[in-house]
Amino acid sequence: VQLQASGGGLVQAGGSLKLSCKASGMIWSTFRFSRMGWYRQAPGKQRELVAELTSSDKANFQDSMKGRLTISRDNGKRTLYLQMNNLEPEDTAVYYCNIKYESWHYWGEGTQVTVSS
Repeated sequence: VQLQASGGGLVQAGGSLKLSCKASGMIWSTFRFSRMGWYRQAPGKQRELVAELTSSDKANFQDSMKGRLTISRDNGKRTLYLQMNNLEPEDTAVYYCNIKYESWHYWGEGTQVTVSS
C-alpha cells in the first residue's frame, strides 16, 4: 500500500486549500472500513493530529481548526480529502495522511502547506 498526498501549496491568510491522499494497492473494503486522518508537523514541533475520520465516518477535528476543516473520503477512488478554509500563518506545516486498518498503519510522504500573512 502506498499513500500519495497532494494539494499543498502557498496561500495567503484567509485562503483555502484542498488536500488529497490517494491510496494505491488497497482494496475497497479495507479502505472503506479504515480509520484515517491528516496530521501536520511544523518546524521544531511534534507531529499532531488535525482531523480524522473513523471507520464509521465520524469526523473529529483539532480544536484550533474546528469550523475551518472538512474531512471526507471517496471509497471508489480510494482517496481521502481535507478541505481547509480561512487558513492562518500558524497552519504552515507539512501535512501527512495516515490510514489505520487493524494492525496496519500507513503514512503518506507529506505535502507542504505554507500560509503567508
